[in-house]
Amino acid sequence: MAQILVADDDRAIRTVLSQALTRAGHSVRSTGTSAQLWQWVEDGQGDLVITDVVMPDGSGLDLLPRIRKQRPGLRIIVMSAQNTLLTAVKATERGAFDYLPKPFDLRELVSLVSRALSHPTGSGAEAAVAEEESLPLIGRSPAMQEIYRVLARLMGTDLTVMIYGESGTGKELVARALHNYGKRRNGPFVPVNMAAIPRELIESELFGHEKGAFTGASQRFEGRFEQAARGTLFLDEIGDMPLEAQTRLLRVLQDGTYTTVGGRQPLEADARIVAATHRDLRQMVRQGLFREDLFYRLNVVPIRLPALRERAEDIPELTRHFLKLCQVQGLPAKQLTQEAIERLKAFRWPGNVRELENLVRRLSALYSQETIGLDVIEQELAEAPTQPAQPPAGESLTASIERHLRGYFEAHGDGLPAPGLYDRLLRELERPLLEITLAATRGNQLKAARLLGLNRNTLRKKIKELDITILKPIK
Repeated sequence: MAQILVADDDRAIRTVLSQALTRAGHSVRSTGTSAQLWQWVEDGQGDLVITDVVMPDGSGLDLLPRIRKQRPGLRIIVMSAQNTLLTAVKATERGAFDYLPKPFDLRELVSLVSRALSHPTGSGAEAAVAEEESLPLIGRSPAMQEIYRVLARLMGTDLTVMIYGESGTGKELVARALHNYGKRRNGPFVPVNMAAIPRELIESELFGHEKGAFTGASQRFEGRFEQAARGTLFLDEIGDMPLEAQTRLLRVLQDGTYTTVGGRQPLEADARIVAATHRDLRQMVRQGLFREDLFYRLNVVPIRLPALRERAEDIPELTRHFLKLCQVQGLPAKQLTQEAIERLKAFRWPGNVRELENLVRRLSALYSQETIGLDVIEQELAEAPTQPAQPPAGESLTASIERHLRGYFEAHGDGLPAPGLYDRLLRELERPLLEITLAATRGNQLKAARLLGLNRNTLRKKIKELDITILKPIK
C-alpha cells in the first residue's frame, strides 16, 4: 500500500480522487494548498504526489523543482485544465513523471499511479524551456492532448520521429515544436521537402557535393545534413523520396556517417531526424515503392496528427487564434457569431487547419462588418473545393517537370539550388519511367519490358547502367 499526496483546489476532485485511490488499495492525504503539500513532502510523507497546476497560493509547476531537489525519488503526476503543449512540456521538463489533462478518466489515473509507483526513481528531464507568447500547436481536444503528452515525452530525446497526417494538419509545426522545445533547440532546424526536389538532385541536396564532382559543380556545396549539424533535419513528404536516395539515406541512419557526392572523407551525421508524410508507407512497402528497412529506421516513434474534422471542438479556439494573428498583421478586428462557429464545426475541411486559416484571412480582409454571421460563412463554404487541390487532369510530362522545378526553386528562397542542373536533369525521364514500371509490375522484368516496348535484354542493361534497385514484393 502506497501513501499518495493529492493537491487540488477543487474539493470535489479531491474527494473523487481519494475514493478511487483508496479503492485501489492506497492511503490518501489531500489538500487544497501548495503550502500544505510542500510541508508533507518536506516531512518525508508520501510515495507519490498528484498536483494541480493552478493553486490558490501558487503554481503547482513552480513547486516541482523544489520537490525534485528535496526528494529526487518522489514521483509526481501533474494534472491541469490548462491543456496546452506548453503545460505538458513544462510539467515533463520540471521533473513530472507524467501529465494528465482535465477532465480525465479515473481508470486511466489509477493505472498511471500504478505505473508511476513501479517505475524506477530518479527519472525526468530537467532542461529548461523558453516561454513563448504564442504556442506552436492549438487545441484542447482529447486527440490533441495525446499529441501533447507524446511530444512532452520526446523533448529530451534524440529519437527519430515519423509524423503522419493529411495535408494541412500541421506536420511541420509538430516537427518545429520537437526542435524548439528539445535539447537541440540551440542548433538549426533545417526543413527539406522531398516532393519539391528533382530526383537527380536529391543526393546532392541532402549530402552536398565537392567541386568538380559532376559537370557544372564549380564549387563545394553544403548539403542539408551538414547544415543541420547539432540540430534537426526535417524530411517532409518522405514518401516521395526515390528508391536510390532511400538506399543512401538508410546507410546514413545505419552508420551515422555519410560522404558528399564526389567526396571520400566520411562526415558525421549529427542531426536529429524527423520525417513526415501524408502517404501510407506500409502500403508503399507492400508495393515495392518504399524500402522496408528504411521504414523501420524512420518509424521509431510514429505520431499521427488528426484531421481537423476529427477534432471539430478545437475549431472555435483555432478561429480565435487566427483572427488575433490577422489583427496583429494589421487587418481589422473581427468576431464570429455562435451560429457561424457551429457551421464551421460542421464542415468537413478537406484542407484541414491550413484551409481554416485561409478562410479566416479572407474573412478579415474582404468583409467590412465587424461581426461575421452565418450568411457569410455559408457563402464562403459553398465556394470551397470539396477535395484538396490536385495536379491538373491530363497534365503533360513537360508541365509536370516544370511544376516540380518551380517548386524546387521556390523551396530555396533567395538561394540557388545545386549547380549542374541542366546536365543532371537529362536523366530525369528514364530512371523514374523504369522504376515506376517495375514497381507496377511488382519487379517482373518480362512484363515491364512488354509494357515499355523494350527488348528484355535492353531493359536489363538499362537497369544495370542506372543502378536501379528492384525490391521484391512482400508476401
